[in-house]
Amino acid sequence: MLKLRRFLKDYKKECIIGPLCKLFEAVLELFVPLVMANIIDVGINRLHDAGYVLRMGLLLVLLAATGLTSALFCQYFASKASQGAGTKIRRALFEHINTLSHTELDRLTTPSLITRITNDANRVQQNIAMIIRLLTRAPFIVIGSLIMAMTINLRLSLIFFGAALLIGVTLYLVMTRTIPMFSAIQKRLDKIGLLTRENLSGNRVIRAFSRQKQECDRVGDAAEELSRASIRASRISALLNPVTYAVTNIAIILIVWFGAVNVNIGDMSTGDIVALVSYMTQILLAMIVVANLVLLMTQGSASAARINEVLETEPSIKEKTKEFVPTIKDSPKIEFKNVSFKYSDGDDVLSDISFSVKRGQTVGIIGTTGCGKSTLVNLIPRFYDVDPAHTPTDGGVFIDGVNVKEYPFVQLRRQIGMVPQKSVLFSGTVRDNLRLRSRDADDDELIKALKIAQAYDFVSKLPKGLDSKVEQGGRNFSGGQRQRLCIARALVGDPALLILDDSFSALDFATDAALRRALSENKGDSTVMIVTQRCSTIKNADLILVLHDGELAGAGKHDDLFETCGVYREICLSQQSDSNAGDKKEAAK
Repeated sequence: MLKLRRFLKDYKKECIIGPLCKLFEAVLELFVPLVMANIIDVGINRLHDAGYVLRMGLLLVLLAATGLTSALFCQYFASKASQGAGTKIRRALFEHINTLSHTELDRLTTPSLITRITNDANRVQQNIAMIIRLLTRAPFIVIGSLIMAMTINLRLSLIFFGAALLIGVTLYLVMTRTIPMFSAIQKRLDKIGLLTRENLSGNRVIRAFSRQKQECDRVGDAAEELSRASIRASRISALLNPVTYAVTNIAIILIVWFGAVNVNIGDMSTGDIVALVSYMTQILLAMIVVANLVLLMTQGSASAARINEVLETEPSIKEKTKEFVPTIKDSPKIEFKNVSFKYSDGDDVLSDISFSVKRGQTVGIIGTTGCGKSTLVNLIPRFYDVDPAHTPTDGGVFIDGVNVKEYPFVQLRRQIGMVPQKSVLFSGTVRDNLRLRSRDADDDELIKALKIAQAYDFVSKLPKGLDSKVEQGGRNFSGGQRQRLCIARALVGDPALLILDDSFSALDFATDAALRRALSENKGDSTVMIVTQRCSTIKNADLILVLHDGELAGAGKHDDLFETCGVYREICLSQQSDSNAGDKKEAAK
């Protein structure tokens, strides 16, 4: 929790005034038993004065009203500080997550990050409020009650010290044992978040295979694990209140017992006994608050540790400069030099890849499933870095003659229009989605991009055209429509490099052909890279790269590769219809 105190720097006033208000309330509360003692000893036993009793009663009301006002001020300041800090924590988490590379995002996982931004941030926010309201008040009440008890009777105050010591030891033992348990509970919450997200996003697949029962069992098992972990922690935490009550009540019995003896011998008055019992009751109530506060703080400590883990995670991919980097004229648009890559927990995905692409060329990338096609294009915008252990120091990925590691992210990625494998649309309007890359694009530019992507026909028929609503994930559009909208989005702003990662998979052959023809006619000087499984899609490309098991099996044009590259020929022949089986080679050409 201490590491997160920087989020309270704008709320120093609230963090100081709030506890002071609570301390003032506690001071007033410590005077109440003394007033009660005076009412009994002076007003009733000695003077028999109803007026004195009434005046002291009004004083009690005044103390209560003043204490309530002070507590309300504290509540206001605590709420302001905790809500403000919670907002800052969520914003900082989201901003930091967006600086992380795909490597860190893969390791932390999306469900876990969502849980940390929501559940963990909420718990830390609650802890901040409780700390401001109660952390100073409860110890002050305990210490103040001990001191006031010592002023009344030093020997009986030893009972107070013994009770406080026993309760303190109990709090320490519970806290040390439950913190690891609450960390485990949070991890189980992550698992439930993962399963829930999978089931809700893949609901149609689950129903199609009639897997509802099995998936319910999976979620049920995860919920059962969470329940068992929570029960284990709760069993230990549940000891706090009973132990606190038992110790305090035993202390009250001892105070009344030995106090009665002292009253009989004349060393103490009845009011003193009432005051001591009141102070012991105050300690009891304060310890109950401390017990609950300990539970909240153990949960909050676990949540704070998970938040700090994200904030302290350094991105493995960092930009060397924010300044514009000059490019080299007459150099290839894209060049791979002896590039190798592997994910942090796996074998090599790419091995010694080398090729160059001239400006304005159309490049097709094809290969068997899992051969590294998407990984290769993800190295270009630097979503991942090449493997330094297997890539020579003079090797790497170059754009316009400059290593991508030398570019600032904005300069590198602003010239790239990318359509990933999974078509992702955001809630809003069609216009909002198309302007994601270029916020200043006018309607003419958007319509041009839609026409090239073969999406204008269905967008123009929507009730509100470009202002038509896009639901979360674009679920109100078909798979082919989503792909075409994503392609149109990448085309807005005329990117110097257009990367289409298997972006024609949901298109029929006629739409595929029309889109490729429109791209060829309108791409200008843009370099286009198309990752695909279809030979027909890249048949007319200026350069075709054939990947096989992470290696470059061939590079060239369609006709040359069909003759010289066995992997490419197999892929082409496997995609010919049986009706053309008699002359597959000619059909492929």
